[in-house]
Amino acid sequence: MAWKLRVNQIQLVRSMADSAAGKKLIRVDVSSDTICPWCLVGKRNLDKAIAASTDRFDFEIRWHPFFLNPAAPKEGMNKLQFYKDKFGPQLDGVVARMTEVFRGLGLNYNLSGLTGNTLDSHRLIYYAGKQGSDKQHNLVEELFLGYFTQAKYIGDREFLLECAQKVGLEGAAEFLDDPNNGLQEVMEELNNYSSNINGVPYYVLNGKVKLSGGQPPEAFLRAFDAASN
Repeated sequence: MAWKLRVNQIQLVRSMADSAAGKKLIRVDVSSDTICPWCLVGKRNLDKAIAASTDRFDFEIRWHPFFLNPAAPKEGMNKLQFYKDKFGPQLDGVVARMTEVFRGLGLNYNLSGLTGNTLDSHRLIYYAGKQGSDKQHNLVEELFLGYFTQAKYIGDREFLLECAQKVGLEGAAEFLDDPNNGLQEVMEELNNYSSNINGVPYYVLNGKVKLSGGQPPEAFLRAFDAASN
């Protein structure tokens, strides 16, 4: 009886190993901007879909830059006033919608603080990617949470370094100190991945299946199946 149990255990382990070895890789290239609220929504829903699919697929996620407002000042500007100027009388409806969507994710949408140029955040995201896609993915989460829920300024060096420390990113201060570090690479990624798109978030799965916007988890699940074929 013990021998049979041992055999069954070995067979189960082998079956699990075979299943793991047979999992297909889904590479997700995401174009986004760190001041895009729908990019946070899309990331959270992508994460949910991935969590529901790890028994079938392995995942590699890479984040690429997009600039919603490339002329935004580096010193920042009042976020609420910027959106008032942008949306005018429609602002109340926009804020109500985003507040509702964020609440559905367990988050508080915060329009306090500053908005502005996102170049340094994209340089840092690029740098994190050099230390691993998981570290990059986690950094993007911290940047989103700080900016959208804690009124942190996306162009503030101390905030960027705080996020880097949270995800264990090494050498971030030295990297950011030179404004040329990562600049060429960010511009190249912008041209390679984002030059032909009009808005973010934008997803390309295994180079062939494309999605845009803050898609629900179910849309990502269907896209995983399509990308794996």
